Amino acid sequence: MNISAQLTKREQQIAELMAWGATKKDVANKLFISERTAENHTRNIYEKTGVTKVNELSAWWFCKNFNISLDLSPLTRKVIAFSLILLVCANIAFDNQNLLRIRSTKKKENEIEQIIYE
Repeated sequence: MNISAQLTKREQQIAELMAWGATKKDVANKLFISERTAENHTRNIYEKTGVTKVNELSAWWFCKNFNISLDLSPLTRKVIAFSLILLVCANIAFDNQNLLRIRSTKKKENEIEQIIYE
């Protein structure tokens, strides 16, 4: 991995989203670009950083942005990896809770509208 890789602003945005677990389709939708464009940026990011998988990109992004050394002992790496996984899972669970709340609210609004119009 090349920790000193310089990414463009758009590549930085895409790398961050993917580090937090977004798919290329999610990235495209969030940044209002085509999936093909997201794929091309991802390919460029992989070349610049020297990674080959999204989990390596995630590790690279967190190491770069939180000043974590890539030369850690295996035990320290496992502890950090476990912590990052917990952080990502907690973030996903929080997002899913909000989505469920929004959906249940809309369903109740539709039921109320049906009662009013009947």
